[in-house]
Amino acid sequence: MNNNLFSIARDNTIRVSSLKLNNITKLIVNQKVSKAINQLKFSQKRISTTVLKVLNAAIANAENNQQLDIDYLYVKEAFVGKSLTMKRFRPRAKGRATKIKKPFSKLTIILEERRDSKKNNDIQE
Repeated sequence: MNNNLFSIARDNTIRVSSLKLNNITKLIVNQKVSKAINQLKFSQKRISTTVLKVLNAAIANAENNQQLDIDYLYVKEAFVGKSLTMKRFRPRAKGRATKIKKPFSKLTIILEERRDSKKNNDIQE
């Protein structure tokens, strides 16, 4: 992988299960960045705002650190992993208690600059 053509952003403590977060990240993989932003802005899921923040951080990293052109950025990968789990107890009948698990997730978004040489050559000719 060419080091000059990609950018990474991570968030290691997102308060949602990895299954719910994975459903959102599937929507933006292999999309152009502008289309992925629109997809997240108009999503009804609560967690889409957090994913949008990580995507914007990846775009800022690409622009400022790697000097990539925003118009040619694509979401190459977006993967989710499990993080810590908070354990809580809920009182139940007859003096008993049940466990409640509140999971956290990790999100990594990798952006790549793709310049299609065929399209550029067709436009110039």
